[in-house]
Amino acid sequence: MAFLAMKAPMDRPLTLLGIESSCDDTAAAIVRGVPGQAHVLSSVVRGQGALHAPFGGVVPEIAARAHSEKLDVCVADALAEAGVSLSALNAVAVTAGPGLIGGVLSGVMFAKGIAVGTGLPLVGVNHLAGHALTPRLTDGIAYPYLVLLVSGGHCQYLIAHGPERFTRLGGTIDDAPGEAFDKAARLLGLPQPGGPAVEEAATQGDPGRFALPRPLLDRPKCDLSFSGLKTALLRQRDKLVVDGRLLRRDRDDLCAGFQRAVADILAEKTRRAIAAFRAAEPNGRVLSVAGGVAANREIRSSLRNVCDAEGISFTAPPLALCTDNAAMIAYAGLELRDAGISHDMTLAARPRWPLDTTADPLIGGGRKGAKA
Repeated sequence: MAFLAMKAPMDRPLTLLGIESSCDDTAAAIVRGVPGQAHVLSSVVRGQGALHAPFGGVVPEIAARAHSEKLDVCVADALAEAGVSLSALNAVAVTAGPGLIGGVLSGVMFAKGIAVGTGLPLVGVNHLAGHALTPRLTDGIAYPYLVLLVSGGHCQYLIAHGPERFTRLGGTIDDAPGEAFDKAARLLGLPQPGGPAVEEAATQGDPGRFALPRPLLDRPKCDLSFSGLKTALLRQRDKLVVDGRLLRRDRDDLCAGFQRAVADILAEKTRRAIAAFRAAEPNGRVLSVAGGVAANREIRSSLRNVCDAEGISFTAPPLALCTDNAAMIAYAGLELRDAGISHDMTLAARPRWPLDTTADPLIGGGRKGAKA
């Protein structure tokens, strides 16, 4: 349950601890400042790649146990790195969803323990809002702005009007781009996480060799689909395999073609999202891309080119803040707390949590969870 407390003065900086455990990264961070002008004092992320590598993907049970083992260490390290104590904090913010429910629950229960033990206000944060508000932390962007949230589990175009008010313009109806990259890597015998592996192989490949599809470009609006692209990649791979082996040149060309197809899809859908954004918000001037896939260099370049052509500013967080981290959770909590919002001990972990509660649910769900 959320409730409103007395609003903090705008000129009084707030210091928040953020906790993130929605997938396979355990993270804690300290952020200090006011909305639109804050600083990251520390950011600690402990990955679980080695634990999940033998299984070719994230195992929810293993992830939840690892979070429980690492949360206290991450928080202690974040406090030490920032040079602050629990008594110097104004609130504790935690990812309360969406995500793998075991991991989210681990973080929420740990944050509740801190709140009870210290008397600090507890702020439950939507993980997607953390990504969507990151440009406010890094660049001080004013509302409203257009954000493309593109990650392993989600892909949405959103207009950010405020820390709790978002309008969804479109999203993926099946796989998210990051999930599609992971599946492509497995199909081609590349290691996980798939995004960096495919991107590296693509640097040596010819993106024009294979005619891979660009799904949903023949349909209006901003919804996306990547499942058919993955299937086309599988069929093309099967044509090239000889005696169970795929030549490196063929693999690299497939990676380059796949990456180019994703970039082309996102570029065209972004053009449409910009048009819809301008129609809804004539004073809107900024597109920000956030989420793990925002680290992909070709996709960043393609989106920047679209923004240049459309006369709209482009921003993207530093690479360290593209992937899951707790600094974005702490900052989102700072904005909520500044608005007088906090939660009591009934705060629940949520596997689904749409940012735009008025929009129809997106169709389908992928390996990393149903789309919110």
